[in-house]
Amino acid sequence: MIRRLLLTALLVLLAACTCGPAKAERVANPIAVFAGLDKITGVTTAFEIPIGQERRFGSVIVKPDVCYTRPPTEEPKTTSFVQIDQVETDNTRKSVFSGWMFAESPGLNAMEHATYDVWLTGCRDPNAPPPAVEVAPDTGTPDQPAKEGEPED
Repeated sequence: MIRRLLLTALLVLLAACTCGPAKAERVANPIAVFAGLDKITGVTTAFEIPIGQERRFGSVIVKPDVCYTRPPTEEPKTTSFVQIDQVETDNTRKSVFSGWMFAESPGLNAMEHATYDVWLTGCRDPNAPPPAVEVAPDTGTPDQPAKEGEPED
């Protein structure tokens, strides 16, 4: 009896230790999506940059090295490792930001500059299938049932 009770307790303990929440793998995306604010004009611009490439925004050059998201079934978490250089008047570059940006918390680690702010807004994969959209079946109105093949008003 005691042996059976110990075995049951051991199985319950083993199941509790191995049945934790599954960690979703991050999804690498080929395009990082940013927003930039020109503080002089007050204009906000959205722009996309392929991973590993550079894009100039005003006098800064933005280069994302990676852009990760989670699968659609998981809690959103979008991150990108970004390097930003300022182009000086003599066309030399000065690093002004190198680090992780988080789309869900843009104020946490955005690049703040005297003239320009840049922050991550998302990642994109143009080759990914569109997310599934659930559509409720047409059941008609309570006073008039739906008829097949009949055009709607």
